Amino acid sequence: MTASTILCVNGRHVTVEADSKTPLLYVLRNDLGLNGPKYGCGLGECGACAVLIGDRAARSCTVPIGAVKTRPITTLEGLGTERDPHPVQAAFIAHQAAQCGYCLNGMIIATVALLRANLHPAEAEIRQALRHHLCRCGTHIEILAAVRAAAAPADTGDRTRGDRTCGDRT
Repeated sequence: MTASTILCVNGRHVTVEADSKTPLLYVLRNDLGLNGPKYGCGLGECGACAVLIGDRAARSCTVPIGAVKTRPITTLEGLGTERDPHPVQAAFIAHQAAQCGYCLNGMIIATVALLRANLHPAEAEIRQALRHHLCRCGTHIEILAAVRAAAAPADTGDRTRGDRTCGDRT
């Protein structure tokens, strides 16, 4: 049954007309025009559809919009801009951690979630955080280098930016 649902996406309240069981990915891409999260497998296995819900990475293809409630959702577009990329995005660019780019959304979102939980992860923790994000092109070496670089700066405050809450709707 279609109903109005208010979501907090990239720091903005948005109202969508959809069934509460509609996957968040469909709303983000089809209704809101956000193309960062990709449709990969539709089963939550590949990680291409990852978004941040609060500070945690979630597979948006398996999360119904009714389960999100008022928690803030951050997509790749909500992290940074072309002129002012998020430090994790900048590290991925600097280390040329892309070939086809399909997995990058999930890799970047997972890295941001990791660094919000642990500013100085060990190599094993980095690999653990990325292990369920599939990259078919084989740029794993560059991706790992980018994550290590994003985790290295002495100024740690900037790596957690991009957490936009919607605040009160009054």
